[in-house]
Amino acid sequence: MKMAIQYLNDSHGTTQAVQLPISEWEKILGKIKRYEQTFKLKSDLQEAFDQVSSMKKSKGKKQTLNEFLDGL
Repeated sequence: MKMAIQYLNDSHGTTQAVQLPISEWEKILGKIKRYEQTFKLKSDLQEAFDQVSSMKKSKGKKQTLNEFLDGL
């Protein structure tokens, strides 16, 4: 992916900012959103697996899937 990037430097030559076309910025934002959604899904699945593991270890009464769905 080749972008028309411009760097803004201060009087000492230190890069202070980057400019890029808005179309490229929108593509980047779209990718970030997809990565965030993927991360959230992965995190939610990990939490669900942890809960299942914890439930398997407990000796209390477990809720069936039908009981869970009826409660929604």
